[in-house]
Amino acid sequence: MWHARLRTASTTETRVHINDRDASVQLQRSILNHIGAHAPHPRPITVVCIGSDRSTGDALGPLVGTRLSERVRHTDVDIRGTLERPVHAANLTEHLEQLHSAEQRTIIAVDACLGRSENVGTACVKSGPLKPGTGVNKSLPSIGHFHIVGVVNVGGFMEYFVLQNTRLNLVVRLADVIADATALALENHFSQEATQVAATTDV
Repeated sequence: MWHARLRTASTTETRVHINDRDASVQLQRSILNHIGAHAPHPRPITVVCIGSDRSTGDALGPLVGTRLSERVRHTDVDIRGTLERPVHAANLTEHLEQLHSAEQRTIIAVDACLGRSENVGTACVKSGPLKPGTGVNKSLPSIGHFHIVGVVNVGGFMEYFVLQNTRLNLVVRLADVIADATALALENHFSQEATQVAATTDV
């Protein structure tokens, strides 16, 4: 759980609301641009979806991870954090150690966050690592070359209670938009790589 302070979007940030007609398309373009910036040459990608299925608001990450694991079958994509096997505060460090000891990968972090009331229902793609747990005053290691967050509720007061009383409908809709956009971005990224490799081979 990350505590968002989304005031003005910078050039490295894309933010859309789930009610936007082309929300998935906008997010997909941003995710694809970020992947290209961190992986100009083909290399594996790991998507780490952080959260717990024991809290409605914090279930965004595991929902996204479950949807991605069902849709993305590419051998160079590793999905971590599902409803069955969540990545949370108790095992995040273990996953980070595994990733650090593995081959070089582009890491995308996904998490729920609390924010300002006018930003509830928005999904945001931002450069740099995610600092999970700040929304509920936990100190956890940073993760990701860039990250995607969904604002599930209002922050600033009784965060644990707010997370427990977040509407599931909102979380599911956010998860659908983020998962759709991420899956499409990954498909496009690897299809572009395949096209480039084929063109190089032909030459």
